[in-house]
Amino acid sequence: MILSASIGENEAYLREQFHHCSDFIIRSFKLKDDTLLFIAYLDGMIRVQSVEENILKPLIMGELPDGLDRLQSLTEMIRSNWLPLTNVQTDDNTEKLLQHILQGSLAVFVEGEASALIAQVQDFETRSIQEPKKEAALRGSKESFVESLRTNTTMIRRRIIHKDLKLESFTVGKYTQTDVALVYVQGLAEETVMTQVREKINNIETEAIIDSAYIEEWIEGNSFSLFSQVQNTERPDIVAASLLEGKVAILTNGSPFALILPITFWSGLQSADDYFERFIYVILTRSIRYMMTFISFALPAIYVALSTFHPEMVPSYLMIGISTARESSPFPTVIEVFLMLFVFDALQEAGVHLPNQLGPVVSILGALVIGQAAVEAGIISTPIIIVVSLTGVAAYSIPRYSSSLPFRIIRYLLLFITGLLGFVGFAFGIIFLMIHMVMLESFGRPFMYPIAPFDGKRIKDILIRYPIWIQNGRNKKGQKK
Repeated sequence: MILSASIGENEAYLREQFHHCSDFIIRSFKLKDDTLLFIAYLDGMIRVQSVEENILKPLIMGELPDGLDRLQSLTEMIRSNWLPLTNVQTDDNTEKLLQHILQGSLAVFVEGEASALIAQVQDFETRSIQEPKKEAALRGSKESFVESLRTNTTMIRRRIIHKDLKLESFTVGKYTQTDVALVYVQGLAEETVMTQVREKINNIETEAIIDSAYIEEWIEGNSFSLFSQVQNTERPDIVAASLLEGKVAILTNGSPFALILPITFWSGLQSADDYFERFIYVILTRSIRYMMTFISFALPAIYVALSTFHPEMVPSYLMIGISTARESSPFPTVIEVFLMLFVFDALQEAGVHLPNQLGPVVSILGALVIGQAAVEAGIISTPIIIVVSLTGVAAYSIPRYSSSLPFRIIRYLLLFITGLLGFVGFAFGIIFLMIHMVMLESFGRPFMYPIAPFDGKRIKDILIRYPIWIQNGRNKKGQKK
């Protein structure tokens, strides 16, 4: 639908569309030559000071400039003389006009003109750039993404100052009309991956996109897998490093978390500090992290298998101590472990959702009080407390919270099948888990790459971290090897 040249019809149309919207503002003016015009905007979405200085003040106190006859229209005159703003455009489509106003633009209508001026004067309250909370690092950048899309893209451009850094824009969501940016480095990112991502974003048919997590579920290949095929991060430096590795990032307006793809299983076990500390120390910390990751989901099942089905595999003096501690327990070992894991996860969830001042206190006191009381009452044996506590500590060693979630579910599945079949069930569970992970893909890239399929050149930054100059295929003088 095209705008009318009648200012009254345009005003009536806008008032009808924004009926019952108390924040919708229309202000009318009459110039000295009796020309009528009005401005329309949403209160709270624009820079009031800029509008007053650049639009309202000239309209009220100014006069028509000389040379008006040399301009094509009064709209063009206002754009040239009274709107010294960086982004001003004209539009005659009513649907696009409504979209601009809803996004925080100012619309200027002039009598006799069948088009409106759109001034980009958005200014709404946003959170300032703060230190990352979910992915804290001892060394490196202290900046994290915020809810403003343009602020987030600026933080990436400050790190990658090159013309090949590209940003493609999308609008997703019937009601939210959320701005989404696809970010990549041309020449480094794989064209097949970008084509696949573009198609999936364009095929999203939903009423609302509130956060980047909504897009993550729409675009990932296997939504029923325990493992996410898209990585989320709040750190601009991680996004910049991933882009330089040939990956693609998706930024969503209103979300402080960017999406990175394609990823592998190993991406979730890498920390930002791995690239800010000396590589020799990182080799040690990564080895510990990988071992603790295995312990986080396998230790409870292994304990049940050893103490219930295969006691002959445990040294006799140790098995006697375990049996003595369990004499007063009324439940089988697998039930004890399940109950304590359940209580541990419940306390963890309570600590996450409580205020920052109360969360750690409730988690620590709850674990101490409940654990100690359960042992003294003879409901739970002491070795179970040790096993569950070590399992919880191991889970906290995984640097990304979203990467630790699959292992919480795997922990219960392995415990269940091991409680039925012992080490035979444990072996079957591990085999099925490995088959699933090997078959899983993230936008065409195998999830276990470069271990399966094996790639010796790419393994330099997986199990251990080589010095950066070796990873880049250069010697310390900067020459290629």
